[in-house]
Formats: sequence, C-alpha cells, structure tokens
Amino acid sequence: MSRVIEVPATLDEAAFEELVTAVSTVGGENSRLLLDARQVSWVSPYGLIGLLAIGQAARQQTGLAPLIEPPDDPDVRSYIDRMHFWAAAADVFEVDARHPRRHGEVDTLLEITAIRSHEDVHRVVEGVRDRAQRILLNQLHYTRPSVIHFSVMLSEVCQNILEHADSIGWVCAQRYHWKRRLGRDVVVLAVMDVGVGFQGSLGAEHARRYGERWSSAAALEAAFLNGESRFRDPGRGQGLQAIRRQIIKWDGAVRIRSGDAMIARVPEWDDTPQLQSGLTRFPGAQVMIVLPERVTGEGEQG
Repeated sequence: MSRVIEVPATLDEAAFEELVTAVSTVGGENSRLLLDARQVSWVSPYGLIGLLAIGQAARQQTGLAPLIEPPDDPDVRSYIDRMHFWAAAADVFEVDARHPRRHGEVDTLLEITAIRSHEDVHRVVEGVRDRAQRILLNQLHYTRPSVIHFSVMLSEVCQNILEHADSIGWVCAQRYHWKRRLGRDVVVLAVMDVGVGFQGSLGAEHARRYGERWSSAAALEAAFLNGESRFRDPGRGQGLQAIRRQIIKWDGAVRIRSGDAMIARVPEWDDTPQLQSGLTRFPGAQVMIVLPERVTGEGEQG
C-alpha cells in the first residue's frame, strides 16, 4: 500500500515543515511513501536535501525505499540534475535508472554531497575552496579571511553529523538572489541528517541535570547558546557557538531544527522566531545558514 504526499510548489524550509507533518502520518512497516514533486516550480538547497531527509526517515519508519515523482518543470529538473540530486537519491529512494546520476560542474558553491566519514568532510572542504573564494570574495564582497572562516564553519557543521548523528547526512550550498526577503544575493548552506538529534546526543551527559525540563528545545539551547557537548573533554562543544558568533559578524542567519524544536540566530532582515518548540517531531538535525551579500558601510566582516 502506497501513501502519496504532494510536495509544495515552492520547496523551501516552510515546505519541509509541511512534508514533515505529512510524513508523520504515514503508516508503519510495509506502507510505502510516494513523494509527488511534479508541481515543484522552485527549489532551495534546504528543500532539496530536505527531500532526501524525508525519504530516509520514511525508509527507516516503513522498511521500504520510498518513491519520488520528479518535477515537470524542465528548469527545475535541470537544476536538481546539476546539483547531483539523483546520485544521492539512489541511496534513499527507489529511483528510475534513467535519471542522470552525475552532471558536469556548475556555477554553484557545493552540489549535494553525502557525509559518511571524515574523508567525506575533508573532500567537501577541499572541493569548495576555489569556488568559495570566487563566490564569497568576488560576488558577495567578503574579505579573504572570511573565505577561511567559511571553510572552518563548513567543516564544523559536517563534523557534527559524524560526531552526533550516528547516521548518514547531506550538505549542499548555493548562491542565488533572495528577492523575497533581502533583495540581495545570498549563499545558503544546508546540512541535514536523520540520526539521534541533539536531545538524544546530549541526553546521556545532560538530561539528568535538567530533569523534567530536558527536551529538544533545552538541548538546542544547551549546544547553541551554552556550548555544551556530549563529550567531557575540555574545549568540546564550542563549534556551534563559534559559528553563531561568526554569523553575527556577517549579519547572517542560522537555524537549527532537531526533534520537535528549532533555534535560530535571527538578523533584522529576517522574521524567523528565535526558539520554537512543539513542532512535528523529526529525527536528526537540520541546519540552514544564510550569508548575505555585503554592501558598502556594513563594517568589517572577517
């Protein structure tokens, strides 16, 4: 028996929340999911790897590889081909062998890449070095030190998958014009996994101290604001705090969803709530970072 879920036409972070809610009603074992993406007309990096996360979660829930109907729009199909979506989807969905599995390099920052090992993280960081310099330095007007800071941040969010998720994860990044909110070019970096999540990862070390207050929201605050970690080693757990401080310097945005909660660093140009709880529960952690184009007079961003 198949359950068909229609993917919203605009596939972004809001659409991901809709899909999470819809997938939560899918039955247990032997109930196959079909994601119908035929009406999709626009895709963000977060929405694109969100499809992989939704598919993987459904696969874990039902024991069956889900199905997916690709978009009808030829421009959207071309974009997801260029982002190497089908190569990653082959590990999650039951896909048509006719879908292209790889495509030539495009003018994007980072195509969809699976993160399974430290070698994958190293390959990602090395692979985007030249493109990060071209896009951040020449197109978004960041400083040369900022390119280095971006590489460190990229490494940190990918390493978090390995250290905390106990699951496969995906990362991708894209530059595009964000007319709807900012009226500038932005780089959007998305990282997702469907592992144990922040509450599960930090629980053994911190749950007893929090008692009944321990939750997904408490775990996100502990990690993102207080630098707490599941490891007792001195200095561990500072990576997310360092990312938050750097994002503030760049007047960027970051949101982290895990379990049934989401925490964010919200700049003046965005209206995302700083902390949400009571969302539809979803495994793992989902991160979106937005770096806006720099304009004259915004100060030092290194």
